[in-house]
Amino acid sequence: MAVAVDDAGLVLGRADVADADVPRAACAAAEQVSAASANVVAVASINPESPASIAAMRTLGERFRSALVPGAAIPSGTAAAVAEAWVGAARGAKEVVYFGVADHTSAGILRDGLPVTGAHRRAASVAWLALNPVEREDYRKAGCLEAEVAASGIVRRLVWRIKAGDRSRVQDAAGGDLAAVTIELVLSAARTGDGVAISVMRDTAKYLGMAAANLVVIDDPEVLVLGGIMASAADLLLEPVRAEIARRLPGSMMQALTIVPATLGRDAPAIGVARLAAAVPR
Repeated sequence: MAVAVDDAGLVLGRADVADADVPRAACAAAEQVSAASANVVAVASINPESPASIAAMRTLGERFRSALVPGAAIPSGTAAAVAEAWVGAARGAKEVVYFGVADHTSAGILRDGLPVTGAHRRAASVAWLALNPVEREDYRKAGCLEAEVAASGIVRRLVWRIKAGDRSRVQDAAGGDLAAVTIELVLSAARTGDGVAISVMRDTAKYLGMAAANLVVIDDPEVLVLGGIMASAADLLLEPVRAEIARRLPGSMMQALTIVPATLGRDAPAIGVARLAAAVPR
């Protein structure tokens, strides 16, 4: 996905290209929006160190040459934190933690308005938060938190419940094919009173609240921005996550914290990386 952004954070153009070849998709999306704004090209990635991200940066560098901001891609969570503090839910705040979950988990930290990236640009790698003393193979591959609360993890936990004998209307909605269960079906079932789906989402909220509380304790932000499905499915998750955070934090810390759902959606990383790119000397 690519967006073109003006100096005020307004999205001028948007392109979403579906292609298994990540470098080709990134280049095609960037070309579609380049007419709106091509002064600077920058990239946000859920995993800047992945071979796909590195290859995409190389391809974009060949296509856009001097317009591409040099170096590695910016972590998506960091970029989203910048965006939400610039034109989103935390507008104007200087001490911000962003925490989002969708297909993957991401987080970003701002201190005095500046992103905290750490010694090796891996700060706030929230997917790897260890929240379960049990050691599992999927935790080793994706991280404990991501394995439990990313979209595939939520679906996996519901499917496990069905295989263990629990009855859920999600199975009917998927035509009896458990491989066809999606996060959208789980959320829809929870909204219509399906007990198994509601239970799975409550467990998800506990994991999310624990992770968010850990981030808050480490950074002590003014504003905690909750993104991804915590914003898009706020009716199911926002208050349970908030309650879990309150259970985990000292009262004084909770009272001083503002918790808000993200407002920029999938555009946030792109908007944020555009903001950061504008500050890079050319």
